[in-house]
Amino acid sequence: MTIIHPVILSGGSGERLWPLSRAHYPKQLLPLAGDRTMLQETALRVADPALYAAPLVIANQEHRFIVAEQLQQIGIVPRRIILEPVGRNTAPAAAVAALSLSAEDPAAVMALLPSDHVVQDQQAFAAVMAKAGAAARQGALVTFGIRPDRPEIGYGYIRRGEPLVGTGGAFTVASFVEKPDRQHAEAYLAAGDYDWNSGMFVFSAQSYLAELDRHRPEILAACRRALAAGAQDLDFLRLDDRAFATCASESIDYAVMEHTGRAAIIPGDFGWSDVGAWEALWEISEKDADGNVSIGDCLLQDVTGSYLRSDDGRLIAAIGLDGMVVVSTDDAVMIAPRTLTAAVKDLVARLKDTGRPEAIHHRRVFRPWGSFKDIDKGQNFRTKRLEIKPGSKISLQKHNRRSEHWVVVQGTAKVTRAEEESLLHVNQSTYIPKGMVHRLENPGPGPLHIVEVQVGDYLEEDDIIRIEDTYGRVD
Repeated sequence: MTIIHPVILSGGSGERLWPLSRAHYPKQLLPLAGDRTMLQETALRVADPALYAAPLVIANQEHRFIVAEQLQQIGIVPRRIILEPVGRNTAPAAAVAALSLSAEDPAAVMALLPSDHVVQDQQAFAAVMAKAGAAARQGALVTFGIRPDRPEIGYGYIRRGEPLVGTGGAFTVASFVEKPDRQHAEAYLAAGDYDWNSGMFVFSAQSYLAELDRHRPEILAACRRALAAGAQDLDFLRLDDRAFATCASESIDYAVMEHTGRAAIIPGDFGWSDVGAWEALWEISEKDADGNVSIGDCLLQDVTGSYLRSDDGRLIAAIGLDGMVVVSTDDAVMIAPRTLTAAVKDLVARLKDTGRPEAIHHRRVFRPWGSFKDIDKGQNFRTKRLEIKPGSKISLQKHNRRSEHWVVVQGTAKVTRAEEESLLHVNQSTYIPKGMVHRLENPGPGPLHIVEVQVGDYLEEDDIIRIEDTYGRVD
């Protein structure tokens, strides 16, 4: 059996699942379809050592510590985590992975897997993956096709050609089709030889690099430069910013699969969804007798066919809704007809255009040492609640334009103020004047909670001058 090297892509933004998914904490890092995050479910899906090697993860550099922590929580040790300075779609990400893998194993077969897909039938998925690995060994560039069960207009389609000899289930690709209108989607469903394009691929690293060099050599050249000039940063490999920024942003389909003569498709039926919008999440979730999905504190009366989710502890009380989506977070509420939730992306674009922070991050912001959450903010003051993980500490830092007051509400804090170190316990506090070098550390076995009050004429995060940092963020 061919051992496959999983390459997990964790660079998407998931804008159609706003307000839960944000740029700084996108959908793959959220537990949308179960108790584990979508990234964790993807990693566990390819954790069988009889079929898979350790995963290589391609992630946005802003998410690096969250990605590493989530993998650690489920006991997955990645082969490597490579950080993209900017998103450049799947063709460059696959090239970087193929270059990295082939340098260590010239015969490596890789599976390119988005981290934000749902697969409900793990056994069927493994069977299709084994077939794809065998076809990839013969030089095919394999994509998975999902057998359609409805005339879906939100997916691209692939038309199957003739069976690929000696592969036991693969077909040549007759054509790739962009997202169709309703009439064409119905025709594809009736024809029986069209599958949805899953966006998952299996091929040998060398085969992909050869085809990319043939059809998009400038992409491959830019990826070679970005990888060669990359730098190790703790447990991560950072691609060179300048070199990777010159790379064209193209999908594998557009850059390679639509042009190569090696393209193959293996149809599968393993409970797949790309969870591209709230309606897709409603479709795959368990429903009550009225067709509703309700998560969190929800009270429903005469509600049918709807998705309601309270992620902030507040009660959603709904009367007389049909086919609606209501999602509540601690700083936003989104309400839309279920069939129109793909348009949420347009709403997020409007938020970005007007500079609204709700498009980018939640009130709770994650850091490698823990997280902070805004409690209140006004002219010249800002109040946060900090949670610092056991054994973690913020950077040794100072601020030019604000002072800080810290009150310990849970745990024990080790505080550095200039040359002085001290321990603070519950209900004790300290003051950090503007310009003073300081650090906050959690020496205890449990979480440390601090209420922080900032006072000054500028209170944004870029007024942090890091002098020393455990996580490589020194300015």
